[in-house]
Amino acid sequence: MAKIELVMPKMGESIIEATILNWVKNVGDKVEEDETILEIATDKVDSEIPSPVDGTIKEILFNVDDVVPVGTVIAIIETTGEETGSVSEDESKPDAIIEAPQEEVQKAAASLESDIEKIKLPNVVGNIQNSQNRFYSPLVKNIAKEENITQDELDNISGSGANGRVTKQDVLSFLEQRTKTPNQIKVTSNDQDKAAPVAQAAVPKMSFSSEGNVEIIEMDRMRRLIADHMVMSKHTSPHVTSFVEADVTNLVNWRNGIKKEYVSKYGEKITFTPIILEAVIKALVDFPMVNVSVDGKNVIVKKDINVGMAAALPSGNLIVPVIKNANMLNLNGLVRSVNDLATRARANKLKPEEIQGGTFTVTNVGTFGNVMGTPIINQPQVAILAAGAIRKRPAVLETEHGDVIAIRHMMFLSLSYDHRVVDGFLGGSFLKRISDYLEGFDGNRGI
Repeated sequence: MAKIELVMPKMGESIIEATILNWVKNVGDKVEEDETILEIATDKVDSEIPSPVDGTIKEILFNVDDVVPVGTVIAIIETTGEETGSVSEDESKPDAIIEAPQEEVQKAAASLESDIEKIKLPNVVGNIQNSQNRFYSPLVKNIAKEENITQDELDNISGSGANGRVTKQDVLSFLEQRTKTPNQIKVTSNDQDKAAPVAQAAVPKMSFSSEGNVEIIEMDRMRRLIADHMVMSKHTSPHVTSFVEADVTNLVNWRNGIKKEYVSKYGEKITFTPIILEAVIKALVDFPMVNVSVDGKNVIVKKDINVGMAAALPSGNLIVPVIKNANMLNLNGLVRSVNDLATRARANKLKPEEIQGGTFTVTNVGTFGNVMGTPIINQPQVAILAAGAIRKRPAVLETEHGDVIAIRHMMFLSLSYDHRVVDGFLGGSFLKRISDYLEGFDGNRGI
């Protein structure tokens, strides 16, 4: 009998762990090659993991809801035939190796440990290491670095993840409850500077009563992920939101006039979303400093324009599939991409890489009948656009014969941006450029 190790696969470039949702097969069950063994979740996408071979499930090493790092063995599959791919530890040792006495091994280990202690770097910010049999994810380490959390503080945080693992929410909860290190301010007395500590009070943790006529509903996995991401975003970026109103009458009339012909010619429905995305992409080309992210004190300028589009799911949650290299697509390409991603998002058929790598996000709050919104930035991006509902309203038009009042199709656009790197001039100019492209839409454009 050969034993095959089933490992947690790497589902995307930035995926470092996955949550086990369901074991389709149990210990003792027979499986065929490519038959689904379990279902996992990475970020917001659920995936099925197939068997690499024909065999029998010999052992399952993790339970449902466990968070498992990629590359970790999660199950053992036993196959028929001779074992060809592995040998035991004893068999793999060369004959010339002689085991040292246990006492000598212990002395050597103690000496090595002492030497390591002498050269060990201090527990300071930026040197967070895995310790106490704990694995700290890159996200947890990054938060610790940004918030001046020392190694000792991190080691003492009670982890709520699998095997006591510290999660992002554990770190955020710790930040809410701790009293921040007193800041130092300088005062002058007798020509000497003296430090006067100013303590900042800890943020009290809110408690809620469950008494009375209430119903307690536990957040599902996706809602917890969204909640964590939103809190992290507001904690990371100082949000500023600018607004502009666009006259999109030409755009609306054009779309209404060609939509039947478009379906007949391309087999696709054309909505307002790809038309708005086209204007956004043009503006991002004009203002590349909006297509960036922040890494400490560095600004990372993204050469690729990967536009995320927030899509509502039947569950009420949102997901953001990404159109990669969107600036390389014409309007027809955008229409096809938008329709495809939206359809597969609602059917939970997106691949992990299709919700990663976005450099800018657009959310259409007009879908819900809202005229405007103040969206939260989708980290690590620095801006997000909300498009409101298109409404008919009286508006003043300037003509060669004077001003007139006419019924126009109007839409509010709102841009939330990270004020660390996008100031009011850049954010406002970028938003106005999007409006200009929409208002200047060619009503005689062909399809």
